[in-house]
Amino acid sequence: MLRPDDLYEIVDESVATGPAATPKVLVHSLDGFMDAGQAGRVTADHLLEVLDHRLLARFDVDLLHDYRARRPEVTFAEDRFTDYTPPHLSLHLVTDDAGVDFLLLEGAEPDNHWDRFAGAIRQLNELYNVTLTVGVHGIPMGVPHTRPLGLTAHATRPELVTRSNIWDGEMLLPASAGTMLQVRLGEAGKDAMGFAVHVPHYLAENRFPGAALALVHAISAATGLLLPSKALLDEAAVTGRLVDEQVEASEDASAVVKALETQYDAAEGSLTRKSLLADSTPSADELGAEVEQFLAELNREDND
Repeated sequence: MLRPDDLYEIVDESVATGPAATPKVLVHSLDGFMDAGQAGRVTADHLLEVLDHRLLARFDVDLLHDYRARRPEVTFAEDRFTDYTPPHLSLHLVTDDAGVDFLLLEGAEPDNHWDRFAGAIRQLNELYNVTLTVGVHGIPMGVPHTRPLGLTAHATRPELVTRSNIWDGEMLLPASAGTMLQVRLGEAGKDAMGFAVHVPHYLAENRFPGAALALVHAISAATGLLLPSKALLDEAAVTGRLVDEQVEASEDASAVVKALETQYDAAEGSLTRKSLLADSTPSADELGAEVEQFLAELNREDND
């Protein structure tokens, strides 16, 4: 039977380990289940792009990944296949702008061995003296892009949740490796938390840097890490102007966005209402052919 430490390999043994090591935060963004606006993926890519980092450990994706369910891409050039890029799941040591080290786990969400994966993270957390684990991703919501993005916060202890959520009661949701990891860490008495940023549902399939910006700010506020955000702020401003232009060019899109703004503002001004979701939130279908067209144009311009 496989052990949790069979799932990963330490590639840098120079980092201090054990209880005497400096306490650290671990941030994780796992691609696969749900990440509206590519919020978690963009957050991880941004942190690796702007901060000093080095690879600490890599997971064996051949054990964890279902290649037929999520096929990697390969390039066909004239008469041959080239540039095959396999999925990865990597743990990095990253240094923030104040010189504080933290860990970043990023890559493909495991399809298999979830409990062993959770055990592996517990082992790595103990090895590097991780005191708080933070997961991030995006979820689609019936909210407008013209208003501040909301966040749903969750944690293994109520004291870790410092913001009000819009949800009441309980609901059953499909699990992910990240949510299961939080459950397992909580059962072990370890601190773990996460943030799901609310991405306008009509932009959920697009790269939406404003969502990653909200996550970076949330991580900083929760952990005290000094994380730069200017590059995301600049990209979000450009994307916002592009979306505004496309929405203004479509009567259908403008009408739906204005309706969402009205609902958002009414909910924000109410002391009794807990949800920003309207009683009759327009669905993605209601955006019609015009909105589908502007999303396609956004994708084309992003690729350019």
